[in-house]
Amino acid sequence: MNKSLIDIRKHLHAYPELSNEETNTSQFIFNFLKERTKANEVLRISTTGILAVFLGKQQGKSILLRADIDALPIEEINPFKHRSTVLGVSHKCGHDGHTTILLGVALELSKKPVYKGKVYLLFQPAEEIGIGAKTILSTDFFKEISIDYVFALHNLPGFPLHQIVIKQNVFTAYVVSMIIKIKGKTSHAAEPEHGKNPANALAQIIKKADNLVYNNPSSANFFLITPIFIHLGDLAYGVSAGAGEIHFTIRAWDKELATKQCSALEDFIKEVCFSEKLNFTVSWTQEFEATVNNNEAVDLIKQSAQKKELSLNELNTPFKWGEDFGLFTSCFKGAMFGIGSGEKSPALHNPDYDFPDEIIATGITLFYEILNQANECP
Repeated sequence: MNKSLIDIRKHLHAYPELSNEETNTSQFIFNFLKERTKANEVLRISTTGILAVFLGKQQGKSILLRADIDALPIEEINPFKHRSTVLGVSHKCGHDGHTTILLGVALELSKKPVYKGKVYLLFQPAEEIGIGAKTILSTDFFKEISIDYVFALHNLPGFPLHQIVIKQNVFTAYVVSMIIKIKGKTSHAAEPEHGKNPANALAQIIKKADNLVYNNPSSANFFLITPIFIHLGDLAYGVSAGAGEIHFTIRAWDKELATKQCSALEDFIKEVCFSEKLNFTVSWTQEFEATVNNNEAVDLIKQSAQKKELSLNELNTPFKWGEDFGLFTSCFKGAMFGIGSGEKSPALHNPDYDFPDEIIATGITLFYEILNQANECP
């Protein structure tokens, strides 16, 4: 394993940056690509996105590989030397490793250029909040280019180290977050009848949401609503609350099903608030399209893994988490695959998680082989 890449991964880990704040990370990537690779072009895409372009000797397919670069608002508890130096921010989803793998691919392409086609290496910001892909794809550059395939990977705790995890069709869920704000009227706590307290409405909404849940991942009708934040009134014991809000995250394999169920919940909110004489607003945030893998793209991953004699695991059930890469697979033929991070690895988004450096080489090897397989190179 290239020690310099491990050093880079640990550097990125020590200096994490939140979504759309990846200024130093972006500059580090830009400088690396300019100084240490033979990329034909290195471009700034959006504020903190970076794109490297590598051209083959002959015409062929255009393939985009994507890595995410942002960190999470989580305080790290690991004691090792490369622990986060930024209070309350850390790489707890492994984007430091994903970025390092793609930098490794850039080095590999510099040593052994692909014979055919064009390769785009995209370092994408703001994946964690679900807006990075949309920002990138709305740029003039992406409106003008043509892409045959897109690929991305994600490290997967709970799976054996180096194991390649693939799935046809849906790989990760459609996810959207719902914000419900209710406005009533405060009153003396001894005389709640003179006010409009939203507590009962909130309770009914929570119960209705729970009744809509069908948390069966093996079913096509999988639908999950999770309450993630609730607020009611103020800490004043003599005052009956006059306002409240609740936030949900909503997940489904099928966006149409999610839309239908969310519409039913909105109708219920309207009925309850009308009955209780309360005003309300519903808004939406952090939408992640389902990552729907193209069969041809999955076959390319499978063939490449087999050629490199990597262990394969073909899943029957998608992952319930959201991934901003879903917007790419809704625009282009492509697929996401996983690489096992170890069966005893802490879970993603946990404060003690750390990306395993052992799988950096695995990711580079498989990505590079996919590029060759896609263009039918020996």
